[in-house]
Amino acid sequence: MVRGHGGALTRRWTARHGAPVVAAALTLPAFATGISSAPHTGIEAVLYDVVLFNAAPVLSVVLCVLAGRRVPAERVVWWGAALTMALTMVGNVVFGVAAAGPGGAPYPSAADAWWLASYIPLFAVPPAVLRLRLRRLRPTTWLDGLIGALGVTAVAVVVVIGPWLETPGLSGLAATVTLAYPVADVLILGLVGAMVALVGLRADLLLVLTCTVLANKAVGDLLLTAQLAAGGYVPGGPLDLIWIANAVLISAAAVLAPRPVRPDEVDGTGASWRSAAVPLACATASLVVLALEWGDLRLGVGEVCAVGCVVASMARTALTVPELRTLHDVRRQAVTDDLTGLPNRRALFEQVRAELATASTWRPAAMLLLDLDGFKEVNDGLGHQAGDQLLRQIGPRLRPALRDRDLLARLGGDEFAVLLPDTAADEAESIAHRLRELILQPLTVDGIRLRVGVSIGVACAPVPAATLEELLRCSDAAMYAAKTTRSGVHVHVPDPPGAGSGRLRTMKDLRTALERDDELEVHFQPQVGLAGGGVVGAEALVRWRHPVRGLLLPAELLPAAEQAGLLRPLTDAVLELALTAVAGWWPERAVPVSVNLSAANVTDLDLPGKVAAALARHCLPTGALTLELVEETLIADPQRSHEVLEELRRLGVRTSIDDYGTGYSSLAYLRHLPADELKLDRSLTHDVGSDPRAAAIVRHTVALVHELGLSLVAEGVEDDATGAVLRDLGCDVAQGYAIARPMPVEDFLAWLDQPVRPLTASH
Repeated sequence: MVRGHGGALTRRWTARHGAPVVAAALTLPAFATGISSAPHTGIEAVLYDVVLFNAAPVLSVVLCVLAGRRVPAERVVWWGAALTMALTMVGNVVFGVAAAGPGGAPYPSAADAWWLASYIPLFAVPPAVLRLRLRRLRPTTWLDGLIGALGVTAVAVVVVIGPWLETPGLSGLAATVTLAYPVADVLILGLVGAMVALVGLRADLLLVLTCTVLANKAVGDLLLTAQLAAGGYVPGGPLDLIWIANAVLISAAAVLAPRPVRPDEVDGTGASWRSAAVPLACATASLVVLALEWGDLRLGVGEVCAVGCVVASMARTALTVPELRTLHDVRRQAVTDDLTGLPNRRALFEQVRAELATASTWRPAAMLLLDLDGFKEVNDGLGHQAGDQLLRQIGPRLRPALRDRDLLARLGGDEFAVLLPDTAADEAESIAHRLRELILQPLTVDGIRLRVGVSIGVACAPVPAATLEELLRCSDAAMYAAKTTRSGVHVHVPDPPGAGSGRLRTMKDLRTALERDDELEVHFQPQVGLAGGGVVGAEALVRWRHPVRGLLLPAELLPAAEQAGLLRPLTDAVLELALTAVAGWWPERAVPVSVNLSAANVTDLDLPGKVAAALARHCLPTGALTLELVEETLIADPQRSHEVLEELRRLGVRTSIDDYGTGYSSLAYLRHLPADELKLDRSLTHDVGSDPRAAAIVRHTVALVHELGLSLVAEGVEDDATGAVLRDLGCDVAQGYAIARPMPVEDFLAWLDQPVRPLTASH
């Protein structure tokens, strides 16, 4: 009799690997040809029932030994199988030789000792296989294995062992041997039940082969034992094909290259029907056993196993209830924002995907992306605890204004999102304005009434956004447009056909232009002193001489650079071009140049060193350069920005705050800002001659700036009258079309050679 087990999954199969398996498989038809002529006697019996019958088992023993040496992690599996097969083979040979002699083999015989001994290493194989497949086990998983083992054992004891207890004509040693086989086989079936219950019904070839071979062995042994006990077994019969087939399966498994198992692939924690099917079937079978044995006053082994299986099932159910409750809590927490109690990003994305699956032109959907304005100032001024209190008030304030089917979620930080199912763009915009009005109402935090703003971007699906990623991108772009234009609410409008590809082409061409460094140039706009009328500096403004589209201004160039993440290299290129031009006219014309910095440059701690190296490379003093930045770049990372500006001041490089008057906290930053000058935005200067309120703002700003030791540059001076008013109000420097437009370096040098025309109100 051949005892065996399963093998490992395959990664590849080669002719060298397949040859031993093919040889073992060929013994099946070869052995089957002699079944019709059994019984065999003499030398024919030895060749057929001993040599041919054991050819496949011999190959399986060799291949299992080699597999154990090849895969040390599976050594217990393969060497346990090899020892089982070897002991079985010895029993086969002993039985075959005895059966070929006169009088046949007795029952029981010496072969039974070898066959029974083969069970000992066999019992080590299933635990070793499980150890390779299971990574972690919960108490409920252990109970699943116990339920499987007890359920299968209960059925096997009642169906298999029971009839053997009443086998007629057997007593003493024969009865003991006869009972030993079914007992051992029932234990094997119990192990099979435990294995399947532990790992569930999975398509795992190692487990499938193991369970198949063990089950075949148990069933074959039971049938063989029945024939031996009845004296009806004849070697070379159809029953022997089971052992050869098992040996072929073992040989095939042993030569397959092992496949590593991921820890999460089979971990004993599955909650699907595949994991619950076997324990449920075993518990049902145990109840059937108890029902069939109902009324029998004796409580046999089968009944005890059935009762144990039912009790284990009840314990498993009791443990499952809190696990399900815990699982529900975990899933709820996974889609809930801890701070606000609102749905989080994960919940929003899941709902958006579900909504997009049914969205259509007739049933559109919309998403609002909300970003609070001024929230950072609340955090910095009152602390993060106050900021958290503010965020917790957003949900209760907005929720009543939304419909039941709308989803309000917090994405993180001060960003919120609202999903509006079955909502068109115009209705979504109306809802956005209503939400904005609610947020603009005062909020009370730590007894202090606060006001915060909000910028809301609106995007719709399925047009122009058909996927989650597109909807997020469109709403994000709309939100930034609302923030940039200070409109509060902005609806994303799809670009005209070809515009998107044109923008992508612009970004690609810009990257090429930065690498080639022969298409970018700078134009210079003069700055003149309002008191003396002389030229005190010039601002360097980038231009891109595109080989196809001609000269591109910053309005087309800068958005493409920002979207492509090229603002820092673009600023570096402009700085280099500007200093190269200044080096050409310095020191004959001591006119310093102003260069605008991006937010990425201002927070670059290496910027002072780069600027110092660039000035030294062009042999220019630090006074030849002024670096301009806007307030928003300081708000992004005030600590790093302050550190960079302080280092630039120590170097002697002047710094200027551009677009002053358009930020949210200009006065707050003026107090500690290491700057040398402020540039009034054109929104404050263009109507200063006609609007007394604008003139009052400029007058008081001039007084404040001078009190702080700074100078004031007025931008947007479009006519002489405006320049004269700004001069009378005390502004130090003027810049605008009334003086000169931006011009290439050659034209700028020619302009410097001409006398500067004074700004007069009569012009």
